[in-house]
Amino acid sequence: MPDGNSGNGKSCAVSLKSAQAAKPLATGEVAAFLPTTKPLDASELVFNTADGTAKTLNDFAGKTVLLNLWATWCAPCRKEMPALDRLQGAMGGEDFQVVAVNVDVRPGDRPKKFLDEIGVEHLTRYGDDKLGLFVALRSLGRATGLPATMLVGPDGCEIGTMYGPAEWDSDDAQAMLKAAMTAQN
Repeated sequence: MPDGNSGNGKSCAVSLKSAQAAKPLATGEVAAFLPTTKPLDASELVFNTADGTAKTLNDFAGKTVLLNLWATWCAPCRKEMPALDRLQGAMGGEDFQVVAVNVDVRPGDRPKKFLDEIGVEHLTRYGDDKLGLFVALRSLGRATGLPATMLVGPDGCEIGTMYGPAEWDSDDAQAMLKAAMTAQN
């Protein structure tokens, strides 16, 4: 896969530029963030809305997306969820969105109950109880466990990936995200 292009020939130059801008700011709370040097086209990754409607990252074209995979049984996932909600509240809008996808294979109402218990106000509920999204990212080396987070540019391509939890609403994280987004202009 050549630099700046995904495997299908799609140009990922915007996300590559964002990755380069994010790299020096991957410190503190986001020190484990790995900016990509060969962006993947993530636009066709599939998950579902709360009512079961299929979505892809292509549905968020034009936005920078922080895609997070989590499960109710994952203690680090549960710990970072309030920070993701606060990040969406602080930065979410026309140019940025946190897309937190629950991957419980027998979710029932556990994800909803958990999110209600912690007072999630800003996140839209997404899920993938078939683990297709996790398996797809794992096969690409982008999800080794949970939580797994991928920053995706407005072109639908990977900016970088982080394995494990982070305080996503921290000054460190927001500075890195803003630098990545500024580089897109």
